Amino acid sequence: MTARIIDGNQVAAGVRAAVAERAAAFAARYGFPPGLGVVLVGDNPASAQYVRMKRRACEQVGITSIAHVLPQSAALDEVASAVRELNADPAVHGILVQLPLPPQVNEESILRLVSIDKDVDGFHPENLGRLGMKGREPLFTPATPTGCMKLLETVGTPLDGATAVVIGRSNIVGLPVALMLMKANATVTVCHSRTREIASVVRGADIVIAAIGRPHYVQADWLKPGAVVIDVGTNRIDDAADPRGYRYVGDVDFDAAVHVVGAITQVPGGVGPMTIAMLLDNTMKAAARLADVSATI
Repeated sequence: MTARIIDGNQVAAGVRAAVAERAAAFAARYGFPPGLGVVLVGDNPASAQYVRMKRRACEQVGITSIAHVLPQSAALDEVASAVRELNADPAVHGILVQLPLPPQVNEESILRLVSIDKDVDGFHPENLGRLGMKGREPLFTPATPTGCMKLLETVGTPLDGATAVVIGRSNIVGLPVALMLMKANATVTVCHSRTREIASVVRGADIVIAAIGRPHYVQADWLKPGAVVIDVGTNRIDDAADPRGYRYVGDVDFDAAVHVVGAITQVPGGVGPMTIAMLLDNTMKAAARLADVSATI
């Protein structure tokens, strides 16, 4: 058996095309485009590159992007001021604070400052709290977990009553995606570095979300035949055969797993493209919602 490859590039392209249509309709109706405000603190190359990719993606779909780029030495008050400025700007409908922040800037304090109506990253404590509560719905859910759920939907994965294992418990991916799976009525186990006999836990899963950040951590013999695997990991490893001297691989041993599971994402080209696509989708939702609110005032 060879697994179905879940093409994140293709799914993301469809999301972006739909966002572009909605953004054009929004601009035609209101006379200005949707807007995304970005706060970047420090000179982390990966963060800077990611912000550039997000801003470029905004331009491609007709969303205006506004960036506040602050030095690594920026104090909490300076970062807070940038967030407040974006909160107050009517041309900004979504706000993204690029993580991680430098150690002198308290992450929770800054995320709390983001207007919940503009929290397109889904990391405001109130949005995360709603995600974790029965009978409550957040305004926005984090982009990468939402992308994972979209990919599961694309391949028609039954979630109601399914057994799911999430490997990794980060605030950015592991915990939110576990909560989203629970809301979809899956039975969820969260595994992490302290989980005992992790392979035996994973073997019972119909759905595996791998987000632990270790190259090829999940072995093929851990996986249930026919399972659906979403590999969130993006790990750089040395590779003399690659002209760059390195390549990126996921948390799952893809070459072996593809002969066991029913469907699986690749790295790159799986979850990665979905993260930016779902951020754009959240920004468009925020713009439409705020415009509706303004129209009723």
